[in-house]
Amino acid sequence: MSTNVSSDLTSAPPRNEYEPPPKKLKCFFLDFSYIFSKEFLIIFLLGQFLAICITATIVSNAQLSIENVNIPTTQSLFLYFTLAIIYTPITIYKYGIMGYIKMLKSRWWKYLLLGLVDVEGNYFAVKGYFYTSALSMTLLDAWATPVVVLLSVIFFKMRYHISQYFGVIICLAGLGIVILADLEIGTPINATTSGAPPPNAPLGDAFAVIGATFYGISNVYEEYCVRKRPLYEVVGQMGVWAIFERTELQNLGSASGSLSLIVGLIIAYNVAMIFLYTLTPVLLRLSSALFFNISLLASDFYALALFYLVNLGPMSKIWGPVEFCLVVVGLIIYNINPASKPEITPDYIDYANENENERDLESSYDEKRVNNVVVEEL
Repeated sequence: MSTNVSSDLTSAPPRNEYEPPPKKLKCFFLDFSYIFSKEFLIIFLLGQFLAICITATIVSNAQLSIENVNIPTTQSLFLYFTLAIIYTPITIYKYGIMGYIKMLKSRWWKYLLLGLVDVEGNYFAVKGYFYTSALSMTLLDAWATPVVVLLSVIFFKMRYHISQYFGVIICLAGLGIVILADLEIGTPINATTSGAPPPNAPLGDAFAVIGATFYGISNVYEEYCVRKRPLYEVVGQMGVWAIFERTELQNLGSASGSLSLIVGLIIAYNVAMIFLYTLTPVLLRLSSALFFNISLLASDFYALALFYLVNLGPMSKIWGPVEFCLVVVGLIIYNINPASKPEITPDYIDYANENENERDLESSYDEKRVNNVVVEEL
């Protein structure tokens, strides 16, 4: 009997787990490969869609302030209630009743903290529209970006490349362009149709800065949560623990507009926020809290354009598009060098199966950019 081993039994060469990285596109010692990749296109478009969602909330809040509606907590209550009733059943289905109860016992305080921080951010952001101009609100909300940078460096030990700081600065410079547009026009976009000054601009500006600070804290903490736990658990628990305030419905009595208009604006606000809260965790996993925040800076241009279209305020035909272009250029510069992203080990066993598609999106090219990836040890 022949003792030759069949060639069919010869061990095949090991198959690469990922595809090889794309061909490098270098210019003046800068690598533009990632900018022309599918991964960047996905996170860029997703970031711009979320910026449009933010724009919808800006316009809704500005119009509600015109109608003398001042119910910041109630507006967010509808959002959190919807998130809870959508994602809590999914979590229970995935874990079972006993698994869900076990999750609550071990992590309830983490989601309570996340919910409280997010509620306060929404409260002060919405409240600010009642006292200052919508333009001031959009500008001051950008304070969340440096807050995210600081917290990411402190808690995630992130190491940003100098070009990434430069990209963030360019994005923020776009906000200065908005101020130039405002000076060119001569009248800011106020919360009144008459063009009168805001009722208490310093108070509204303070609310905007406080809200942006809470948003920055919430974004970084949510990035940590969605890298540790399933998305449906994080979003659902945020909604559950954020439902705690219902006292401002009485303020509807002082509204000057029709009830149908007010209800429609509140619904529009909440639909945009539901999309925002559902897709934000996805972007946080694929990129980072900082990329998320600088992507949202484009909402200033979208808001200016939409305010102009619905006759809530003027817009410079030159400086508005320039601001948007600066944000796009800043995003590109930010992503020329390896994307900073904390490597936080998930603590649930179905992570590999659930995130197979996400791993494809991140790709081998992203995996090889390890010189700027750090391990989170919280």
